[in-house]
Amino acid sequence: MTKSLEASRGDLGRLLEQQSALRRIATLVAQTVSPAKVFEAVTAEVGQLCGADLARMERYEVDGSVTGVGIWGREGGSQLAISTRFVLEGASIAALVRRTGRAARIDSFAHATGPIAEEARRLGIRSSVGCPIIVAGHLWGVIAASTRGEAPFPANTESQIADFTELVATAVANAESRDELTRLLEQQSALRRVATLVAHAVPPTEVFSAVAAEVARLIGADSARLVRYEADGTATVVAAWGVLDVMIPVGTRVSPEGGNVSGLVLRSGRAARMETYADASGPVAAQLRNYGVRSAAGAPIYVGGRLWGAVIGFSTKEEPLPQDAEARLTDYTDLVATAVASADARANLIASRARVVVAGDQARRRIERDLHDGIQQRLVSVGLDVRNAEASVPPETAGLRAQLSAIADELTNALDDVREISRGIHPAILSEGGLWLAFKVLARRSPVAVDLDVHLPRRLPEPVEVAAYYVVAEALANAAKHAHASHVRVEATIRSGSLHLSARDDGIGGADPAGGSGLIGLADRIEALGGTITLHSPVGHGTSLQVELPISSG
Repeated sequence: MTKSLEASRGDLGRLLEQQSALRRIATLVAQTVSPAKVFEAVTAEVGQLCGADLARMERYEVDGSVTGVGIWGREGGSQLAISTRFVLEGASIAALVRRTGRAARIDSFAHATGPIAEEARRLGIRSSVGCPIIVAGHLWGVIAASTRGEAPFPANTESQIADFTELVATAVANAESRDELTRLLEQQSALRRVATLVAHAVPPTEVFSAVAAEVARLIGADSARLVRYEADGTATVVAAWGVLDVMIPVGTRVSPEGGNVSGLVLRSGRAARMETYADASGPVAAQLRNYGVRSAAGAPIYVGGRLWGAVIGFSTKEEPLPQDAEARLTDYTDLVATAVASADARANLIASRARVVVAGDQARRRIERDLHDGIQQRLVSVGLDVRNAEASVPPETAGLRAQLSAIADELTNALDDVREISRGIHPAILSEGGLWLAFKVLARRSPVAVDLDVHLPRRLPEPVEVAAYYVVAEALANAAKHAHASHVRVEATIRSGSLHLSARDDGIGGADPAGGSGLIGLADRIEALGGTITLHSPVGHGTSLQVELPISSG
């Protein structure tokens, strides 16, 4: 009777101890502490409750291995690192639970095979028992308790451990929900940042660099890059982030041959991944191994229905990239495609507008040449004939002489008008002497004093020179007619492959581009050549016209 009472009291004590342990873990879960702290606490509670010498919690990986996420040892140390990874070969609690999905036990490791069994014997472990951790209906991991004692664990040990697995599953599910929400928010923020760049029509290179940085952070990659597939079967790196930005800089051409993600995407047209580069063939794989890359994932970029390139994330960690890495990358490929398509459309539009401007200038030049070689020469010839006739008129016919003189004067005035029209149609002086001479002629004709500061070491493409000429001509005309200026300063120089031109006057300011067609026409011409024009005209403080024209646009 006394022994039975003592046994009941012992069972009750163990039950109370178990309930207290469960309550402590439940409190941690309710407080939404990090999963790592829950794993550590659960492992310690299980080990102590079961009278174990060692307790370990492990997570199943996609490659068939297990990674320790929590460990406890009775003597203050387990002689194992928490994150130790084992391949599931031979006999082990983790392997049995993985195969059956149920609780399992091994009463002796004496003749067991495999790396985990060998480690157990090294630690003096004789027997172990463990239970599965099921999260959202899927086998997530296992909790195992081990002993160095000769006697195996009691028959109810599995049920004791099982009570804790539900709390662990709740903690994991909560943490994964929080992590998923955090990832979603981060992903949406990153997408919004890239979408803003695309909407602002920044150069594609800026979009590419932003995408490489964003996707690397989003999928936990060490490096990322965007490649563009070329017609010769190679791929050009158009953006890189991380260590590859230094090792394989932008502009590098790589061969997709052999085992690598860019090649897999090119050949299949679909998202792809490499879990390991250890045995991969080809120059890219060898190069990536040298940089310590272990795994990679990539997604294709389609532009106008054509495979344009790929975005790829790389990892140097032992753990592979997340299973949904390709899906996350795909969210960015549409934005990259939009940026590329928009840039192509803008480039085509600029090229088309530039062709229109050049064609118009060529037509103007032909008209100017026809006026010079045709009408002007005829007017000059007729004028000379009239002057000759005037000189041959007898003195007694003074009235006829006066009439011929008036006709000659009118012909001279008409010739001046034609020359002025000719200059307005196309500045012939540009063909003869370039911008510097053309600016000097404009300054000489201007009723407003003009200060020229022009540094142009060479002739520029004709469309650029013509546009610059019209900018200065319009600025001087506005300064004289509308700004009531007394002085204009014109500056021109070449910096970073572009012509930088400015015209500033000291007039009344208040110029409004919408108030006349001159400035609007200039803006159209400048933008058609890929340049920019800026007008600053505060009332009472003069007018400044700033122009930047890429020289290559000519």
